[in-house]
Amino acid sequence: MPDAVKNAVYVSNSDGGITEFSIFSADGDEKVYESEQVTEFPEWGPFQKSYRLNFSDWKEPGQYYIQVGEVKSPVFQIGNDVYAHMADYILQYMRQQQCGYNPFYKDSCHVKDGFIIYNPDKKIDSTHIDVIGGWHDATDYLQYVTTSANATYQMLFAYQQNPSVYGDHYQANGDPGSNGIPDILDQAKWGLDWLDKMNPSEGQMYNQIADDRDHIGFKLPDKDTADYGRGKGGERPVYFCTGKPQGSTAHQNNATGIASTAGKYASAFALGSKLLKKYYPEFSERIFKKASEAYDFGKKNPGVCQTACYVSPYFYEEGNWVDDMELAAAQLYLLTKNEIYLKDAIGYGKQEPVTPWMGADTARHYQWYPFINLGHYYLAYGTGDKEASSLFDHYYQQGIQRVFNKGKNNPFFIGIPFIWCSNNLVVAMATQSNLYRKATGDEQYQEMEQSLIDWLFGCNPWGTSMIIGIPGNGDFPTQTHSGAVVLLNRQPLGGLVDGPIYRSIFEQHIGSGLSGEDPYRAFQSSVAVYHDDTGDYSTNEPTMDGTASLSYLLSALESEGKKENRD
Repeated sequence: MPDAVKNAVYVSNSDGGITEFSIFSADGDEKVYESEQVTEFPEWGPFQKSYRLNFSDWKEPGQYYIQVGEVKSPVFQIGNDVYAHMADYILQYMRQQQCGYNPFYKDSCHVKDGFIIYNPDKKIDSTHIDVIGGWHDATDYLQYVTTSANATYQMLFAYQQNPSVYGDHYQANGDPGSNGIPDILDQAKWGLDWLDKMNPSEGQMYNQIADDRDHIGFKLPDKDTADYGRGKGGERPVYFCTGKPQGSTAHQNNATGIASTAGKYASAFALGSKLLKKYYPEFSERIFKKASEAYDFGKKNPGVCQTACYVSPYFYEEGNWVDDMELAAAQLYLLTKNEIYLKDAIGYGKQEPVTPWMGADTARHYQWYPFINLGHYYLAYGTGDKEASSLFDHYYQQGIQRVFNKGKNNPFFIGIPFIWCSNNLVVAMATQSNLYRKATGDEQYQEMEQSLIDWLFGCNPWGTSMIIGIPGNGDFPTQTHSGAVVLLNRQPLGGLVDGPIYRSIFEQHIGSGLSGEDPYRAFQSSVAVYHDDTGDYSTNEPTMDGTASLSYLLSALESEGKKENRD
């Protein structure tokens, strides 16, 4: 956008340095700007030399390219409308991931779900429970409360913060057609309906449908042949929350309690009850009651409730839970003004001042999840409590500062650890930086914020956007690890792919590899690898929760552009 911090990154494997650059109009090749605002960086990744070219003071809307010597950049646009319609665009992927009725495939799937496992009541265990609905987690068809409740909350939060950017072009089930409800709330309601089923009564919580017995190759959801002992394509297991380790004998998770799941239920139900009251008053009242019940259940059962695996050792290794309970308590306080919730939220928040991945070099898979603590945001800027505001503003800034310090000495200003699903961390830090800047007016992290956004849209070593279909005339993933691509040659538009990882992680992943030649071979390094290849589930698989986490960021950018156009 015209008033954004603007940087290009120039990389080279030659010894020659550069000291200046020029900007040309794409229409007519006229030089319109030249500058010596060039910062050199030492060897990084596969590049001997790297430079940041700052052109923030060029604000004229139009189509341009940058030239350094004989090297020309791709054409790019400056304008307040560059992010227009993106917030709605990514909802295409959420609709494609729907379980039960799926508008992408125009068919229904997994309509037999499911049968209960791990319930201590033997009269109930192994019996049927109706939990049809929700979203598939990724290219596989597993379903987790961990990711689904967070995705639901992220979409609700985005709508709460930036309602004006969302349109109404789809019905509640995802088919085309207006229904008088913003499309993002339709998707949030889809998630809440499923969470309602997965929490059928007070103290009865389920955390997962299916497990990695699903991983038997690419298949379409309506033709799922996975067998969980009930025949191919039969009922799938529904995991009861016990607060204890679950999984096969060979691969047990490390669950210690239920609060991480209960807190996610509570926060999604609480915010959902507020935002959906206008459209679904009875449903809103029911899930508000469930929000307080879920929160109380979490208080009684502290600890993490991890996802379970059966065949391989891969599960979401969530290691924190106080952030989930903090957000739930903060959200309930904002709805009820009950001071007990505020006191609880502050207490939980003090136990984890900074989400631990921030500033770290590595972490286990989904160890610190969600990757952003929105409870901190509310306590810092939303409750009106001055003491809490001062403390949690400090916590919020501290997390940003840690990532800032790690990224400031490389050409892409990227301080994110390249662990599995690194793009989700990029989105989280860009979101936290944006929220902080807007709440405080402090712009010292704005360059990093924009660089993280730029990374997602192609200013990275591979020169590719990480969001399928955006920008429409640009370079984005096309060979994603997706059944839709492999079996139907259809793109899962709007999906955010996992993103680059350390080479050491890629080489250790079971079953991840390349199906053909790597066009990005010259840009790979030990720092990070990324492959636009259907065989690489570790860097090129779109995920439901990662995509949903883009909701606030894209809606904020689109809203900012609309405001600038009005001004």
